[in-house]
Amino acid sequence: MPNLPRVNLRRPASGSVDVSPGGAVAVAATTPVRRGLRPSRRTQWFLRRLAFIPVATLFVATVAYFLTNLIPSNPERAVLGATATRTAIAREKVLLGLNHGLIDRYLLYLKALFLHGSLGNSYYGGRAVTADIAEYLPSSAELAVLGLLVAMILGITIGTLGAYFLNRPLDRALKAPVVLMLTTPDFFLGLVFTYFMFFKLGWLPGPTGQLGLLDPIDNGPTHAALIDSIINGQSGQFSSALQHAILPAMTLGISSAAFFMLVTRSTIARALTSYQVEFARACGLPGRKVFAYAFLAARTQIITYIGILFAALVGSDVIIEQIFSWGGLGAFFIQRADQLDLPEMEGIALVLSLITVAVFLIVDIVVGLLDPRVSYE
Repeated sequence: MPNLPRVNLRRPASGSVDVSPGGAVAVAATTPVRRGLRPSRRTQWFLRRLAFIPVATLFVATVAYFLTNLIPSNPERAVLGATATRTAIAREKVLLGLNHGLIDRYLLYLKALFLHGSLGNSYYGGRAVTADIAEYLPSSAELAVLGLLVAMILGITIGTLGAYFLNRPLDRALKAPVVLMLTTPDFFLGLVFTYFMFFKLGWLPGPTGQLGLLDPIDNGPTHAALIDSIINGQSGQFSSALQHAILPAMTLGISSAAFFMLVTRSTIARALTSYQVEFARACGLPGRKVFAYAFLAARTQIITYIGILFAALVGSDVIIEQIFSWGGLGAFFIQRADQLDLPEMEGIALVLSLITVAVFLIVDIVVGLLDPRVSYE
C-alpha cells in the first residue's frame, strides 16, 4: 500500500482550517452559519419600523393640508350659499378660522393632530372629523375585505392553475378571462352584474345599499351591516346584508383578481424553476408535494400583494360605493369634497394614508417572520 501524505488538521487562531499535506496549503473557512437572530436585533428592527409612522404622519398631513388649501376655493361661500352677503361671508370666514394665514392654520392643524389627536371639525354642523370617519370607515373596510376575499379566491386559483400548466392549453385558455377582467372597467362590470342578476334573473337584491329598503335598520357600533348583524345576533339582518354585499363584492373582487392572478402565476412559475424545487424533484418527491413547496416559496410575494391590494381597496372603491349606494368612506369623501369641507378632506386623506402605512408595516413584519432570508441588520 503506497505511503499517503500526512494530513494536518488544525485550527489556527484566525478561525480558518488548514487541510493540506504537511500543512502547506491553507483553505479559508467559510463564514459560520448564523443559526438564529438575537431577540434584541429583531426588536430593534421592529422599533425602527414603528418609528417611521410619526414621520409618515407628518409628511402625509403636510401634503394633505397643502393640497386641499392651495386649491382656489371659497369654503365660506359654499357653506352659506350663492346668495350670502359679504358681511355674512366675512363673519363665516372668522367662525371657520379661515381668517388666519395659511402657515398659521397649518401650525394649528399640526398642534391639534399631534397633541390632541384631533382632525378638526366639519364646516357643516361642526361635528368632529374623527366621528365621521369612525362612522363611515367600517363600511368601506367591510366591502374591501369582501372584495379582497373574492380576488384572492379567483386570483390564487387561476394563477396557480396557470403556473402548474404553464404554456399548456389550460394556461392559454385561462388568459382569455384574465384579459377580459383587465380591460373591463369596474363600474361597467357592476352595471352588467346588476342588470343580469337583479333585473333579468332576480337572483340577488338591487343596489339599495347595505340593506333593503324595507329591512329594519338596527345600527350597531360600526355602522357596517354585516358586522353589526353579527354583534347584535340578528340572523335576518345578516342574511339580507350578505345578499346585498354579493354584487359589490363580486364587482370589486373580479376587477382586482386579474392583477392578483398575474402576480400569483409569475411568482409560482418562478418558484417552480428554483433550485430548491429542482432539488425536491431530483429527490423523487411526488409532484403534488413539489408543487406545495413551490407555493410555500412564493407565499411572501402573494402576502405582499394581499396587503397592497387591501390598502388600495379601502376608500378607493368610490364608484362601486356610488353604484350600489353602499354609504362608505369613499362616497362620503366625494360628497365632502363637492361641498369644500376642507377638514373632512384633510382628515380622510390622512387616515387612508395611515391605513396604507400600517398595512405595509404589518406585511413587512409578517414577511420578515416567514422568510428567513430577510435581514434584520
